Amino acid sequence: MREQVEAALNDIRPALQADGGDVELIDVVGDTVKVRLTGACGSCPMATMTLRFGVEKLLKERVPGVKQVMTA
Repeated sequence: MREQVEAALNDIRPALQADGGDVELIDVVGDTVKVRLTGACGSCPMATMTLRFGVEKLLKERVPGVKQVMTA
């Protein structure tokens, strides 16, 4: 599952990097993915929305078994 998560994150990275941020995969534990938003995304007031409606939505759609995405 970790490889599938990395592949999906690579698809969303260009959008985050365009705004000066990025996402880093920390761990996959069961059905939970732990990530860290970095750069401008790490301190952005919209980071929670980016995580929920961007990263989490993409991962749930693309990687079977992902139920939750949280920041580490």
